[in-house]
Amino acid sequence: LGEALVGGGGTHARNADGMAAFRGPAGTVRVIRNQEVRNRAGDFTNGVTGEAHTRYDERAMGGTTTIDYDPKRRRAVREFFSLNGTIVNCAGGLAYHDAGWLSCEESVQGPLQGWGRKHGYTFLVPAAADEAHPARPIVAMGRFVKEAAVADPASGIVYQTEDAGSRSGFYRYLPQDVSNLAAGGTLQILKVAGRDAYDAREHQRVGEALRVEWVTIRDPDPDLEGGAPGCFDQGVARGAARFFRLEGVHRGPHGSVLFVSTSGGDAKTGQRTAAGFETGYGQLWQYSPDANGGALKLVYESSGAGRLDSPDNVCVTPRGGILFCEDDASGDRDRHALAPHFPDVNRLVGMTREGEPYTFAVNLLNRSEFAGACFSPDGEILFVNIFGDGTPGSGMTCAVTGPWRAGPL
Repeated sequence: LGEALVGGGGTHARNADGMAAFRGPAGTVRVIRNQEVRNRAGDFTNGVTGEAHTRYDERAMGGTTTIDYDPKRRRAVREFFSLNGTIVNCAGGLAYHDAGWLSCEESVQGPLQGWGRKHGYTFLVPAAADEAHPARPIVAMGRFVKEAAVADPASGIVYQTEDAGSRSGFYRYLPQDVSNLAAGGTLQILKVAGRDAYDAREHQRVGEALRVEWVTIRDPDPDLEGGAPGCFDQGVARGAARFFRLEGVHRGPHGSVLFVSTSGGDAKTGQRTAAGFETGYGQLWQYSPDANGGALKLVYESSGAGRLDSPDNVCVTPRGGILFCEDDASGDRDRHALAPHFPDVNRLVGMTREGEPYTFAVNLLNRSEFAGACFSPDGEILFVNIFGDGTPGSGMTCAVTGPWRAGPL
């Protein structure tokens, strides 16, 4: 935060969150990083600047930063803002054929809150673009409190998560043209077959396969300002399943999709939502598509803070391991021996092939969460963010080298 972008064009914005890595020019690794800026409308302090003609909303200061990293010299050689004029860019995922980064807005605010335009959309940042292009929302993909999105590499279907507390859904977008998401398509939400309004937030069994149906959202761009029902409400009215804070999503094994429920589970933290629902320590779900709608399975559920506390972003490593970015949202004041001076410590947590979590790294710098874990295309470098609290030096992007082939990841 606050350092000049390499090559000019501004300074690094606050709150580094989800990101992905691509093959860059001249042997570099191109990293596209979200900036989850939550300033008020019109306040550009420590936000994403960039050119006015590429900005989606003239009063918004979120977006993405593209970093070209030279793995030989181990430093960034060029940095620039690649998306601007958006808000609360939390996470995202890889587009079809890895053509770019799908950046998601985790807010449905709009003109009623002082913004120049409506928000709550997904934006595509092309991986090959060497400068920002005019930001255009993919409206047909829905307007809701978005967290992450990822395209299936075979079908081009895009899966999306919703982080709206205890009323969150899991969505898919069926594009008319898999190479042009803005050309239109159909938005759907997951429903457990034969069980209306299935509650996946608690009382689940690890390994149990649940058959899935998909419910079409008839109005993917609802007039929320005018009182129209949102995407989740439309889905629940037709029997959609509900989860608790869906966040990271990633391509899984054998064409499946892995996604995280940050606050689901039977082991409770002692905290409650405004609606009175008690939060859990987190779940990992797997959706496996097939010709009949697919199947949903709970892969792992945390039994307490020492195991896994509020997983957020998730990454499947080149060797097939799983790496969670922990966002210690439980508020249970848990500590770690490596960072005894920090209550509610944040970690990178790996998972063995037997489904056992283990601490991979601990944030010793501050109480900020890890975010955006991803590997370079050759699998040699792990990129990960420390989100930061908005003060200089509190947030950063780290490049971590292996030897990855010698460890559990």
